[in-house]
Amino acid sequence: MSHSMFDLFKIGVGPSSSHTVGPMVACARFANDAENAGILEQTFALKVDLYGSLALTGHGHATDVACVMGLMGEMPDSIDPDNIETLVNMVKGTTELPFAGQRFIPFIWDKHLSFHMAEVLPEHPNGMSITAFNENGDAIFSKTYFSVGGGFVVERGETEASEEDVSLPYPFDTAEQLLSHCRDNSLSIDELMFENESARLAAGDTPPGQTHQLVCEKIDTIWHVMKACIERGINQEGELPGKLKIRRRAKAMKLRLDAQKENGTPVDSADYVNMFALAVNEENAAGGRVVTAPTNGAAGVIPAIVAYYEAFVSPGNIEGVRKLLATAAAIGSLYKTNASISAAEVGCQGEIGVACSMAAGGLAAAMGGTLEQIENAAEIGMEHNLGLTCDPVDGLVQVPCIERNTMGAIKAINAVRLALAGDGHHSVSLDSVIKTMHQTGLDMQSKYKETSLGGLATNVIPINIVNC
Repeated sequence: MSHSMFDLFKIGVGPSSSHTVGPMVACARFANDAENAGILEQTFALKVDLYGSLALTGHGHATDVACVMGLMGEMPDSIDPDNIETLVNMVKGTTELPFAGQRFIPFIWDKHLSFHMAEVLPEHPNGMSITAFNENGDAIFSKTYFSVGGGFVVERGETEASEEDVSLPYPFDTAEQLLSHCRDNSLSIDELMFENESARLAAGDTPPGQTHQLVCEKIDTIWHVMKACIERGINQEGELPGKLKIRRRAKAMKLRLDAQKENGTPVDSADYVNMFALAVNEENAAGGRVVTAPTNGAAGVIPAIVAYYEAFVSPGNIEGVRKLLATAAAIGSLYKTNASISAAEVGCQGEIGVACSMAAGGLAAAMGGTLEQIENAAEIGMEHNLGLTCDPVDGLVQVPCIERNTMGAIKAINAVRLALAGDGHHSVSLDSVIKTMHQTGLDMQSKYKETSLGGLATNVIPINIVNC
């Protein structure tokens, strides 16, 4: 199933797409459905039950906060990140929340939010149930949701294949199909993605003659939010939230690089790539505004690559930026369709690995690579992230997550260099490496899949922390 570019690139808030954005979306959907069902006035209590990875790392990923915001009717793409703390303090202080933004009902944080750390729902590691109760304590409305990665949410009984009913000119499920469409119709990957996106818009309320321009505007907005996140990140300092007391580094890197330039000292573009990625993921860890690319935990890789392209490859080339992002989205769609972008399901190879693959393919396209070179770059980007685990220390999206984005971005650039140095011939296809990643993720022990029960999360004991 071909996914929209704007499903892969969602505007949201940190620190996690699966554990923050997804639960907020699920709870907001529940509130909206309850309103549509006419039960707001009958609701006197709410209960949110979190299971599996959502429970095990939920506190560190602000899942509880996200759920409360969603129950209040807030959405990740529109909520003001700077206002979240105020809303949290209001609910905790008054022990009430405005359900669906309308009806105030009693809500005690530790009573009405339950973390079932020893229980996993069979459908997916990121499961959650929400229930509304009447005045007598009877359950009157209940839903079960699964946050399946990248901010995508499905309700129990739904499938992830619930694509909108749109006839796309170039549907694709595999890289082979994608590249075949391009060859048969003399299209680049980004041109194909623009055609499909235009068809989605035309199926709605957008006049056919305006669809292409609207796609451009929407993708420009995505880059604008990414760039704003970088700019905010390199201008902040101090400690990130949480017990780890991690200090922000992006601003110090920026000051050091500026000083080097002023002194005439040569600077390495890799230092800037590291700074760009750090800036984004420090913002993400602080709960700031980010773009899932394709997830929050991996949100710094693609913005770092686009910023690198603008600064060192082709400054001011907005068409190149659009080509990069559209091509990256096509590659991300393949992973979403045939594997997973959920670390709770396949480990961090599904987040940083996928982001690296997307970024490599997108950059290769923007630098004039052939279809074969683009596929090769994307394949290399994943091949050398296979088996990457997700083991966040103290359940926070900080260690090793922030630095891991710098590594993903640097790997993407090297993948492009390797691919463009060749003629496009390669032994491993992108479809093969996606299949391998999926199987590797299924074989991976669950403690290495966003549970904080293995790896660094248990072998690194932060100061003043008894239980990681």
